Formats: sequence, C-alpha cells, structure tokens
Amino acid sequence: LAVELAPALIDDLKQVARQQGVTLFMLLLASFQTLLHRHSGQPDIRVGVPIANRTRAETEGLIGFFVNTQVLRAEFDLHTTFSELLQQVKQAALQAQAHQELPFEQLVEALQPQRSLSHSPLFQVMFNHQSQASAEVHALPGLQVEALTSESYPAQFDLTLNTAEHDGGLSAGLTYATALFERSTIERMAGHWLALLQAICANAGQRIAEVPMLDAAEQQQIVRDWNATAADFPGEHCLHSLIEAQVQATPDAPALIFAAEQLRYAQLNARANQLAHRLREAGVGPDVLVGICVERSVELVIGLLAIIKAGGAYVPLDPDYPEDRLAYMMQDSGIGLLLTQSALLQRLLVQVQSLCLDQDGDWLDGYSTANPINLSHPLNLAYVIYTSGSTGKPKGAGNSHRALVNRLHWMQKAYGLDGSDTVLQKTPFSFDVSVWEFFWPLMTGARLAVALPGDHRDPERLVQTIREHQVTTLHFVPSMLQAFLTHPQVESCNSLRRVVCSGEALPAELAGQVLKRLPQAGLFNLYGPTEAAIDVTHWTCTPEDALSVPIGRPIDNLKTHILDDGLLPAAQGVAAELYLGGVGLARGY
Repeated sequence: LAVELAPALIDDLKQVARQQGVTLFMLLLASFQTLLHRHSGQPDIRVGVPIANRTRAETEGLIGFFVNTQVLRAEFDLHTTFSELLQQVKQAALQAQAHQELPFEQLVEALQPQRSLSHSPLFQVMFNHQSQASAEVHALPGLQVEALTSESYPAQFDLTLNTAEHDGGLSAGLTYATALFERSTIERMAGHWLALLQAICANAGQRIAEVPMLDAAEQQQIVRDWNATAADFPGEHCLHSLIEAQVQATPDAPALIFAAEQLRYAQLNARANQLAHRLREAGVGPDVLVGICVERSVELVIGLLAIIKAGGAYVPLDPDYPEDRLAYMMQDSGIGLLLTQSALLQRLLVQVQSLCLDQDGDWLDGYSTANPINLSHPLNLAYVIYTSGSTGKPKGAGNSHRALVNRLHWMQKAYGLDGSDTVLQKTPFSFDVSVWEFFWPLMTGARLAVALPGDHRDPERLVQTIREHQVTTLHFVPSMLQAFLTHPQVESCNSLRRVVCSGEALPAELAGQVLKRLPQAGLFNLYGPTEAAIDVTHWTCTPEDALSVPIGRPIDNLKTHILDDGLLPAAQGVAAELYLGGVGLARGY
C-alpha cells in the first residue's frame, strides 16, 4: 500500500529532525514505533531494521548479500513525549550500529526467545529506510542491464514500513500479511501514521498519549454516529408506577406462578401494597435501603415490589452467601430494616430490625390494599446490588428508577413481551440479571414464573419447568447454557422464543448449538456491569457468528466509548478500555 506524503510535510519532518539532532531515519522509525504503540497498547515495541553491514573497505567492491537485521526497541509510558522518544531512539540506533556485525541468528541463539512457527523471533514488524534511492544502472561492460518490477511483494513479516529518500522527496509504503490484515485496516493505519507525523511537526514536545490519530470522519463515526442512541422512554415514571398501570390494564391476568401457587395482577399488587404500607410505617421512604434475604418464593416477589412501592431501594442478600459476606453487606450498606424468612434469621449475624415474610396468620390484614401515594422521584434509588468483589471488597452499586425504566423500556421495544409470554425467573437475585427477570414481565402483562430454589443449577428441573409453564423467555450465563444443552430433551422446550445470554463471554460454537437445537428461539447476547443498570450493549446472534459473538452496540440512551491509555478515542480495531455513559449509569457506590 503506497502512502503519499505531501512535500510540505516532508520539509517539516526534515526540519524537526534537524531541530532534534536526529536523522530522518530516526524520526521515521520513532513515528512508526509510536503508531505500533498506539495501535497495540503495548509499552515495549521492538522493530526489525535491516542494515547494509558493509563497514569494511574490502567489502565495498564485492557483489553479495551482506545485509544483517537489528532489533531496535522503544519503551513508552503515559508521560513520554515525542522529543524524549527521539532521543531514546537515537541512542538505541547508535548503540546498535556499533554492533551491526553481530549476526541476527547469533543474537537469537543467545537470547533463546520462545519460538513459534507463526512468526519470526524477537520482532514481527520491520522498518526499511533507504537514505537514497538505488542508482539506475544503464550498462555494465559487456552486459545489457534492465530493471524488472514485481507486481506483488510477498510479506516476510506481519507488517513492514518502507521509506526511501529521493531527489529531496520521500516515498513510503506498507507491506502487510494479508492473512492477518484487511486492506481497509492498513489504509486506516496509514492515515493514522500521517496524522501522527503532522502532529509531531506541529509540536514534538507533546506527550505521545495525547497525540490525536483520528481524522474528522473517524472521530464523527466512532464518537457520535456509533453512539446515536437517543430515544424516548417514560423517564418521568418510577418502576412501580408502570407496574401499577399494568395492574389497572389487566387486573385479572395471571401475573405470578410459583410451584402450585398463582396470583393475578390485582392479587399480587394488593399484597405488595399491604406490605408497602407496613414498610412506610417502619420509616421506609425515598433512598432508604432495605435488606431482603429471602429464598425464591412468592414472598420474595412481594417483598421486592413492596420495598419499591414504599419508596425504598432493595438490597438483595442471597441466602446462599457465606455468613461473613452477608454480615459485611449488611454493615456496609447500613440497612436498618431487613425482610427475611424465619428459617434464615440464625444466618444473619448483624442485628437489625427484621420482618419475617413467612410468619403465621394474616399479619398484614389491617393494612390497605390500595397503591401507596408515590413518594419517589425517578432519580431515587430502586436497588443496590453488590459487585462480586473480584477487584477488591464488594461494593454496592445503586441504580435509579430512571436508569432501570430506560433499560426495561428498551428491552420491551427490542424483544416485545405480551400477555402470551412467560418469563422464567431463575437467576439468584444478588445478580442484576434478576432485575429484568422480575420486573420486565410485570410491566408488560406477561407472566412471571419463579423457579424453585436450586432449580437454576439443574438442567432436568429446568426442562421440566419450561415445559410445565410454557416458558417463552429465560436467561442463561453461557456456562449454564452449555450444561442445559447436555439434556437430551432440550428440543422439547419448543415454547421458548427468547434465550438471553450475559455474564460471561458467549462462545460462537455454543451459540451455533442453540440456534440449531432451538431454531424457533432468538438468541441474544447482552453485556453490562452492575454499575450500569444491568446491560449496556446488545447483539442478536446469527449463524454467521462463526468465529466470535460480538457484544454488539449500545442500547437506547447509553453510550460506549473505547478509549486508550491517554483517554483518547481508540481507532477501529484497536484494543483499549471500554467506558460507559448515558442514562443507565449507577448513581454511585
């Protein structure tokens, strides 16, 4: 791929080289190493450089191949300026020249790097600079000489930058392995290299991490076009208001199924309202955190709804957690009220005011079945779920009604539940996937089927439950989906219309198995952290996802930015960190 450098840019590069006390070769090498650093994110860049290796006078008249290869290294950090890099490259080049007669093969033998048949040792990228173009030879005594050109140049390395000075100008080109790179990728890299050269000429003293590489069109596409997710949603409403509206629309429709027990929308709402009035009496209101440690049951759903209706935010405390973790979460969250079951009280080491939801008698009979007056604002907390603690102590991420309503409204727009649907709630409620399992069906007139405790781990019981309740929608983490597919009667779950995956990377092979064995069901790959109202990106799987399953694009009113170490937008195809923005972000820890 030929890369065209404007004459003015070439003049500026030569001027910068003179000002910095380096050769044009050194400046171009440093710029190439910078490009590789910015594209790879690696702080240690090694580039192979061929040298003539004709340092002795007696070799000047000999015909033969004397070229040797040296490996020039550059190290980067967030604070490295291009001027500093130039001096680093200068020292490396001068020191390498002093040892240019050391054969590359001997260097490899001495260093003993890990060898692979897929690439050359020590370096996979080369920079080849000719300080002057090869002189055209018209004739030799007794010989007629003709230059031959080749239409194609097989790539010896993953990527090679070739530059040559001629007649005061400079030509450049990139040679690449077509098995590794598409032409469009190399074209983008060439554009980024030119952008780096222009930025260097403008200010060689700036930090490399701050040098912009994207042109205006790329910036527009990556930052704005790919994040054009603005959409209307009922952000002025709280979650419970939307559920109460559904109750009014379909009061006699089946709402909740657990084992042999069933509740209609009006019945579920009335029982949740009674408990909500009791919670108000106990001081629950906006942004008041209420712990709930209850096994999967009708009482669990009523408890969650009641906390939100009272204006509070629920803090799920999984009964399967170790006692010390439950104690930490209770102390850290500062809850003053706990909803639980009598059999679980002995596992809760922190003493707080408790209400047992399974106590005998009609203990809520005196409380109104009417909807409590709404005290909540959409920006008030709906729930606080603790992270896994994989990067330190678990932290409680507080998510607002507005963030949750946006997430559920998007899901309904994307996947469309109705009164014929049944959603299986099987995810432990300490994980945020459970939030949409509980509330999405209740917002849309569908049925919520709650799995028995422990059933989420048992493929046999899951198949039975799906068939018994004609489940249309359920969630799996991929590892559990793999276990589910080992059941010989998976194909009998023909009521399934939607299989949602998240929580782990979804292997392409597994996705293919699902599409083959459950052809009537859509398979959807979602991604998102606890700190962003469940999910932030979505992908609909297809048989074409043969190599990998993407996490997709951002959902409505969410933004995803892939930023490098300098917090600049990374180029397409460049590995960097994912940053999130928009309505779905948690209020904080």
